[in-house]
Amino acid sequence: MDNTLKNYEIAKRIYKQFNIDTDKAINILKDVPISLNCWQLDDIKGFEKASYNLSGGISTTGNNKSAPSGIKEFKAFAREVIKDLPGKKKFNLHSIYLDSLNDVSRDQIKPEHFSSWVDFAKKLNIGLDFNATCFSHPNFKDGYTIAHNDPSVRKFWINHIKQCRKISEYFGKELGIRSIHNIWVPDGSKDETVDALYRRQLLKESLDEILKEKCNSKYMIDSVESKLFGIGSESYVVGSHDFYLNYVNNNKDKNLMLCMDMGHYHPTEKISDKISAMIPFHNELLIHVSRPIRWDSDHIVLFDDNTKDVMKEIVRANAINKVHIAIDSFDASVDRRKALKIGAENVIKALLYALLEPTEQLRKYERESDLTSRLELFEEIKTLPFGFVWEYYKKAFK
Repeated sequence: MDNTLKNYEIAKRIYKQFNIDTDKAINILKDVPISLNCWQLDDIKGFEKASYNLSGGISTTGNNKSAPSGIKEFKAFAREVIKDLPGKKKFNLHSIYLDSLNDVSRDQIKPEHFSSWVDFAKKLNIGLDFNATCFSHPNFKDGYTIAHNDPSVRKFWINHIKQCRKISEYFGKELGIRSIHNIWVPDGSKDETVDALYRRQLLKESLDEILKEKCNSKYMIDSVESKLFGIGSESYVVGSHDFYLNYVNNNKDKNLMLCMDMGHYHPTEKISDKISAMIPFHNELLIHVSRPIRWDSDHIVLFDDNTKDVMKEIVRANAINKVHIAIDSFDASVDRRKALKIGAENVIKALLYALLEPTEQLRKYERESDLTSRLELFEEIKTLPFGFVWEYYKKAFK
């Protein structure tokens, strides 16, 4: 480890002066799984036999020549990134990443179409998360899927999501690590909508039908993901934050949680502010860590204030065991493997940074209304040798 261990011991002593136990922080961090998004590796193309253009507000930009040539190279890239990251990992699949060239309609996909991914995960000792893919398909019509006014269109997507839930349950059962199945639909309107309620009633009815069949909560949990707007749905999104928040809160009997994506709110709205508002009412939450620039543009996650603020709020709320962390970005302008690795490292790094905050002392000052001491401590800890701790963790816990 060359000078890494020596530098860590120096940092450890300095942090101890602030009553911060670096060993304890590292021991917590190494057991927190970070879910890596598969779609960063190939610009959300997947492996369906039929090739469809991106739709549903989904767009990738850039022309870096680093995308994998097929599923074999895709898995090799994924394996390389996963092995190079410290701590626990999961791999997050969309349903279009089924075993290569299976000629099957999305509403007919089954667990056996993903068996090679189970083998992949077992070899790496990781879990698998899953997403229904309700975009980039001819049945994404008029901007709608499960909120479409045509019953046959709704039925197709309802059946697709039902099958995806079974696949997620299969992952959890086979791997012994609970799988998260996330439901995001792009349904919405480009321009002013007159009958917004009608579409939301259809969405509610579709979700009720989808979730009617119970899945084993030991193996999987569903989540629903909101959005403010997207390309082609600038004026109205059926599955808004308010809609899904109410849906989750009114379906406590279901194995269901809310997903908050950092890019799916107003540009000045931070989901770090929402975490403490959710924790008293939700047993679990899913966070999609992304980096929006002016809109939900899914840039590569940085070690920036927004990312650090989310992780600090998770730690401050003692919610590490309640909040699931997943990455959601796709950037075709840079090397795909490095993009995935850099984004994942920055999420892990931000969580370590949060765990090394003297939260209890800061909380004590705050409750005593000693805001001067709180401010002084906030500023002092900014220059602690965090980099030494990070380098040690990165090398010691691969």
